[in-house]
Amino acid sequence: MTTPTGVRHDPQRGRFELDVDGETAHVEYRQEGDTMVVLHTIVPDALAGRGIAATLNAAALDHARDAGMKVDPQCEYTASYLRRHPGYADLVRGADRSS
Repeated sequence: MTTPTGVRHDPQRGRFELDVDGETAHVEYRQEGDTMVVLHTIVPDALAGRGIAATLNAAALDHARDAGMKVDPQCEYTASYLRRHPGYADLVRGADRSS
């Protein structure tokens, strides 16, 4: 079993990718102005339960922060990840507005 390292950003395809044990997992997004809209987190069944989705989402969120972008988490996994990791709360589009 290989430890996940080496997340790649492919901005042309709107993906963060990670190859592990011959399989590729990815987070898919589209950029709308200064917002990264996270669409899907895809992890092959063979890689499930190894923290790969979390690794990919952390890489995507770190990229958004470094690029000065906000995040619109349309992917349910990403929305859940953001709830579990409040250190990224400032990135969520609309988080700086009061209700």
